[in-house]
Amino acid sequence: MLTLDHLCKSYGSKSVLQNLSLALEPGEIYGLLGPNGAGKTTTINIICGLLKADSGSVYLGGQPANDRTKRQVGIVPQSNLLYTSLSCRDNLAFLGRLYGLSRQACRQRIEVCLEAVNLLDKRDMPVERLSGGMQRRLSLAAAMLHKPQLVILDEPTTGLDIEARQDVWQLIRQLREMGVTVLLTSHLFDEVERLCQRIGILKQGTIVAEGDLETLRQQIPAHEIVTLDTPAPESAIHRGQELGYAHRYYGGELAFWVPDQPDLKELIARFDGVPLDSIARQPVKLEHVYLEVTRA
Repeated sequence: MLTLDHLCKSYGSKSVLQNLSLALEPGEIYGLLGPNGAGKTTTINIICGLLKADSGSVYLGGQPANDRTKRQVGIVPQSNLLYTSLSCRDNLAFLGRLYGLSRQACRQRIEVCLEAVNLLDKRDMPVERLSGGMQRRLSLAAAMLHKPQLVILDEPTTGLDIEARQDVWQLIRQLREMGVTVLLTSHLFDEVERLCQRIGILKQGTIVAEGDLETLRQQIPAHEIVTLDTPAPESAIHRGQELGYAHRYYGGELAFWVPDQPDLKELIARFDGVPLDSIARQPVKLEHVYLEVTRA
């Protein structure tokens, strides 16, 4: 559905995108991750036609991106771009006119989209009276108004409580069920793990790791991550080196990459002689992979 072929973009002497290439299959949810400044926003702006790449190509539905293919794209930006004094219905009606929908088609699509995001009973309510989660759902309805084949979601649940996040997640899954391709950017790793079939990690304008979650986990040669709370971290690190365990600090906590899955008694025995206040274990997660490939 979407193909980016060797995109390059610079601002003056600063290179932002460096031969960025990726391809999204029809009906998949693709997560694009990267630290601030990695090029995510520039990539989105080029896809939407707001910026022009210095070189490289964008294809939508197999066709070179142009003014006509823009209608295949819907976007939910990081900040809601809604007229807060207007009702939900009037916001969508205004956007429908910009999309060139006929009056009758616009009315029909407004009803369908508001029902899809569970806001039909709020159709005449001013946006300023909606909760943050409701406004996010209305933004999603606006992105779907013209029946796009690709929807770009830029940090769709940032700032929402867990109930509102769950609602938005369900709507994103519904998009996939409808055959819509979704490009999702997020700093919430659990969100990406739950929703995305494939994930690309962007660093300095290029994809440095890509694949499904299981494929990405292979970036770290470990079966699990073991975290120790100890008053003698140097002693623990030395013992870990004797065992052949790489160590990292995650959020200030000392962690080891353990290649097998010993029972707890055996694991504690391996650190015999090291004072331990606590020991915890967890599978390799997306955040561990992300930190490894972006900090490498």
